[in-house]
Amino acid sequence: MDSIEYKCPNCNADLKFDPVTQKLTCEFCDSAFTVDEIKQICSAAENSIPPETAAAQQEFSEHTNLYHCKSCGAEIIADDQQTATFCYYCHNPVILAGKMSGEFKPSKIIGFKIDRSLAETTFKNWIKTKRFVPSDFKSQQQIEKITGLYVPFWLADCNIDIDYTAEGRQSRSWTSGDYRYTETKVYSLIRQGDVVMKGIPADGESKIEDALMEAIEPYDYSELKDFSMSYLSGFFADKYDVDKTVVFPRIKERAIDACNKIIADSVKNYSVTPRNKDIRFMSTNWHYMLLPVWFMSYNYKGKVYEFALNGQTGKLAGAAPLSKGKLAAFSASIGLIASVIISLMGGFLT
Repeated sequence: MDSIEYKCPNCNADLKFDPVTQKLTCEFCDSAFTVDEIKQICSAAENSIPPETAAAQQEFSEHTNLYHCKSCGAEIIADDQQTATFCYYCHNPVILAGKMSGEFKPSKIIGFKIDRSLAETTFKNWIKTKRFVPSDFKSQQQIEKITGLYVPFWLADCNIDIDYTAEGRQSRSWTSGDYRYTETKVYSLIRQGDVVMKGIPADGESKIEDALMEAIEPYDYSELKDFSMSYLSGFFADKYDVDKTVVFPRIKERAIDACNKIIADSVKNYSVTPRNKDIRFMSTNWHYMLLPVWFMSYNYKGKVYEFALNGQTGKLAGAAPLSKGKLAAFSASIGLIASVIISLMGGFLT
């Protein structure tokens, strides 16, 4: 007999029935649903992969190679015409590990709009604003290591139910004759409704700092295209190693922040005393896609520094290493100049 598994509509983890609450709960994202809600949600789910999707996955697996870095464990995707010579995380050689599985085929992609020449120029201009960096960090050899990389992203469309109640007060005061009057009106504030938030991003690559990827947002999703192998030509792509189950808490946090802002904006004309706030994620539709990033890492005294440039918009973020030797030399030169000035002033005063 076939068993039936109920998956969380938000993060796809297993749901378990809680006898206390009489609801199906998710241990990963803390979602909870009534039996009737799950029946309704699951009735709309597809139970099979369409033939055209299966064919696209097969094409993807046939025309992509997977390279593996033995030093840091990175797994790099390239088309079958590309030869990966180094790992863009640790700069060590990588070896061919075999073909990619079709399940890693993204549904959408945004192609690069920033070419290598502009990416290198942008990096050079950025590094000019940084003082006391190691000399080889600015070298042409290091700049040439900047890599056109498609980073795996999960985009979530969240269907959210909001139930919020509060006491709202509005007061006004005026003076008449010798008396000061204050009028206070008390309202029961009720905010209920369904909110749909589309395109909340979270990168699916554990080796890149999440904060770095968030710093080069946003992308213009109006330029999303159906995935085609042709976009990979001349570039690398990462294989996601962070599943949507893992990134959902990040998605949820960003969505809740947005919901709180919606609520706050709707009651900003009142002095508010909250009574109840319930923000429930009813379902989440996921999109797996590749987004363009010019990426470079630099290992300085055991610490890795990363630079990223949005390959669509040109927005950049990164951290530059600090050369303690250059800083010490600069401090010493300032001290020497100060000593000379003091000596000269002393000569004038005697």
